[in-house]
Amino acid sequence: MNSSSIIRVEAVCKNFQVGDEIVKALKKVSFSIMAGEFVTLMGSSGSGKSTLLNILGCLDTPTSGDYYLDEISVKTIDKNQRATLRNRKIGFVFQSYNLLPKTTALENVEMPLFYNPTVSSSERKKRAMEVLDLVGLSERMYHHSNQMSGGQQQRVAIARALVNNPVLILADEATGNLDSRTSYEILSLFQNLHKQGRTIVFVTHNPEIASFSQRNIVLKDGHIVDDRMNPQVQSAADVLASLSIEE
Repeated sequence: MNSSSIIRVEAVCKNFQVGDEIVKALKKVSFSIMAGEFVTLMGSSGSGKSTLLNILGCLDTPTSGDYYLDEISVKTIDKNQRATLRNRKIGFVFQSYNLLPKTTALENVEMPLFYNPTVSSSERKKRAMEVLDLVGLSERMYHHSNQMSGGQQQRVAIARALVNNPVLILADEATGNLDSRTSYEILSLFQNLHKQGRTIVFVTHNPEIASFSQRNIVLKDGHIVDDRMNPQVQSAADVLASLSIEE
């Protein structure tokens, strides 16, 4: 595992004005995530988890404190620079897939590269085909998203997250819309990506997901209340195999 930090959060606070009241969503949150870690970020509704996710994803900035993404201080750059940083450094995977319905899997995966002028159309297609093969969808690359199952659509979304070779994969409730079997298939894919050295932050409210990552950070009322390594990481592939035996 690389020893450099991909995420460094230092005394981050985030306040929101709600009417006459100031809501403190994050209260001096500090942690680092090193290159190659697979971390679950857990918390119930109102914990500050979504606010932190928006900051980690460069969609919002802290009220105070510092956030460094791949050693770049996010608060020192403007909105357009943050958008470029987000596109080049972060691969997002969402609960609702966020695919364009009337385009093929290949076209959906190519999408982030359209914003990168250094990538030619032939290189764009080549890279999209490579990551679709990586997630096991090379035979479905010309299918439209409405011709695919939920699990297949999420694989397309993961391929799209990988196509820019980001330093960080940020997954927001990525198994939330999937049945149990398909959830384990997607978790197995994330575990394989982690074995390849990818840095993954998996945001969830589901405690079971934490057993499949190597580290778990828990937020409550804007504070980190727990941050520990998982001494025994569960294999999603093994769980899938046991389901097949039971059936």
